[in-house]
Amino acid sequence: MILILSSFVASSPVGGGAQVMALAALEVESVLAPTVLFGRHPGLGPPGGGAVDPALFEGVLAGIEANGAFARAEGVITGYFAHQDQVAVAARTIDAVRAARPGALIVVDPILGDSGKGLYVKAEVARAIADELIPRADLITPNVWELGYLTGRPVTDAGGALGAARSLGRPALVSSIPVGRAIGVLWADAREAWLASHKRAPFAPNGTGDLLTCLFAAALLGGAAGADALETAVGDVAALVMPGAVAITLEALA
Repeated sequence: MILILSSFVASSPVGGGAQVMALAALEVESVLAPTVLFGRHPGLGPPGGGAVDPALFEGVLAGIEANGAFARAEGVITGYFAHQDQVAVAARTIDAVRAARPGALIVVDPILGDSGKGLYVKAEVARAIADELIPRADLITPNVWELGYLTGRPVTDAGGALGAARSLGRPALVSSIPVGRAIGVLWADAREAWLASHKRAPFAPNGTGDLLTCLFAAALLGGAAGADALETAVGDVAALVMPGAVAITLEALA
């Protein structure tokens, strides 16, 4: 079972709600504690709904814990947060899951912003994620802009992404890396690094990063090696975005 701390968006396939559906298709159980309850993606206009009060968020997680889910959690995925106090709750939750299930995989998707848009969470939320969640992560999954924001480094290619990722001292899955006319995803830990790339989609819908994170995490929890999990997750997301067969190029980096 994977515990997800992220958004629920009723009519848009993004965030934690999309991750629950994707994991269900893989027959992987998941539990979502929502940080926001929106009717649609904010990029489409006023989303409806709003943020979950941090006290209510913590109360939901208390019920999940009381139901034995922390001890059953093979992994935790954190995603979108609307308030810095939600991040503090998430940090305490990670600690509680680790106490109940020491081998749980902690995946932090630092949803902060994107190229061309900049930071789209409050600055205090971004600081809280950097200070409280990144140090607790077994794996971080930023896009290339978020990696640059977290490290203070300009990241424009795979080599820069590799250096920036390793500077954080955590295994990383970095998406949206320019690779010539293609687009790439980097997976790196302290020992090895792999880049999966494919042609660019004419249009990249919202939610692809959320899917990439949960598919990669599910593959790791299923026993796949990092390079294999990368190729599988990138291929599955590309197949959803682009019609027809999509060729994935996988290469080892120094």
